[in-house]
Amino acid sequence: MEKTGGEPGGVLGDNISRSKSLFETVNSSHQYTIKGYSLAKGMGPGKYMTSDMFTVGGYQWAVYFYPDGKNPEDNSLYVSVFIALASEGTDVRALFELTLLDQSGKGKHKIHSHFDRALESGPYTLKYRGSMWGYKRFYRRTSLETSDYLKDDCLVMNCTVGVVRNRLETPRQFSIPVPPPDMGSSLRELLKFGIGSDIVFVVGDETFKAHKLILAARSPVFKAQFFGLIGNPNVEEIIVEDVEPPVFKAMLIFMYSDELPDVVELTGSISMCTSINMVQHLLAAADRYGLERLKLLCEGKLCQEITADTVAPTLTLAEQHQCAHLKSVCLKFTAARENLGAVLQTEGFEYLEQSCPSLLYDILATVAADEDSTHASRRRSSSSYLGLTLMDGVDSSGRRTRRRF
Repeated sequence: MEKTGGEPGGVLGDNISRSKSLFETVNSSHQYTIKGYSLAKGMGPGKYMTSDMFTVGGYQWAVYFYPDGKNPEDNSLYVSVFIALASEGTDVRALFELTLLDQSGKGKHKIHSHFDRALESGPYTLKYRGSMWGYKRFYRRTSLETSDYLKDDCLVMNCTVGVVRNRLETPRQFSIPVPPPDMGSSLRELLKFGIGSDIVFVVGDETFKAHKLILAARSPVFKAQFFGLIGNPNVEEIIVEDVEPPVFKAMLIFMYSDELPDVVELTGSISMCTSINMVQHLLAAADRYGLERLKLLCEGKLCQEITADTVAPTLTLAEQHQCAHLKSVCLKFTAARENLGAVLQTEGFEYLEQSCPSLLYDILATVAADEDSTHASRRRSSSSYLGLTLMDGVDSSGRRTRRRF
C-alpha cells in the first residue's frame, strides 16, 4: 500500500495538523493576620476562626485556623491550619502552600508547600464546597508561642492557591500584531485642542470647548438638553453651576476617553485629602449627568481609600447618590469594633448626623448583624453599649448628652 503524507519508518511529515493540551495553574496569594493570638486560645478543639474569602481561579477560598487544634485527641497540643474551598465546586484540583512568617526579620519562614510535591503526588482534589487541605498538627503550641513567628501577640500567614486549568492550543497560521484601541486618545485630542467644537461651558472663571454629539452619545442628560423634545440643538454656551472647574474638566476627559483621569495631574496636588475630595465631587457630577461607569469608577476608588477620617463623608455621599455597594463597604468599615470609636470622633461623623441621621440606624443595624454572626452569646451587652455610643454624645464639660434626630 502506498503511503501518503509520511516519511520512511512511519515518521510523520509536516502535512499533519497538531494540537497541544496545556496544563497550568492560576496562582494567587492571601495574607491572613491574627492579632491577639493569646485571646484566641481556649476556644476548644474543633473551634476555628477564618480569614476573609479570596478568589483564585474562579473559586472562593478561606483560611481556617484552629488555635486549640482540630482533633480533640491531640489535647490542644497543636494549632491546625487548613485552606478550604468556600464556593460551590466539584472536583476542583489545586496546589497549596501555607507559610508562617518569621517576624524577626531573619527570613526563616515555616513553609508547607504542595507545589514542591506536584510531580510526586499531583494536585489535591477538593470534592465539594467545604473540602479542606492542610495540617491537623501544623505547629506545636508550646514551640509556636516561644518562636519568632509570634510577635506582639500576632501571627501572620501567607496562603497560596494554584487552581489547575487545562486548555487546548492549536498552532496559529498567521500572527499580525495589532496595536491597542486608540479611539479614546484620539477623541481626547479633540477635547484638548477644541477642534470642531460647537459648545462652550462656562464653569466658574474657566471655559471648556466640547462637542454636542459626543456629549449626547455619552450622557442621557446632555442628550436631552441638546436633542430632546424640549432641548435646544442651537445653544452655543452653557453656564454650569455647583461644579468646580477641575471636576468638570475631569468629567469631560472621562466622557471623551472612557478613563478615570489622573487626579494629581488635574489638581496639581499630591495630597491624599485633596485626591479623595476630588473623587467625591466627581462622583456627584457623574450622578448628576448620568455617567454610570464614571460613578462606579469613583466608587471603586473611594473604597480603596477608606479610613476612619474619610468613611463618614464617603458614607454620606453614598447615601445621597444611591451608591449601594459603596454604602455597604462604608457601613462594614464603620461597624468594625476596631474602627467605630475613631470614626465617632471625626468631624465627618458630626456632619453625617446632621445631614443623614437615618444612617445612624444603618450603622447600628450593621453592628448588630456583625454581633449576631460572631458573638451571639454577647449580643445583648455589646449591642446596648454600641447603641449608647452612637445615640449619646458628650458636651464640652464632659457630661453625656442625648443626640436628637
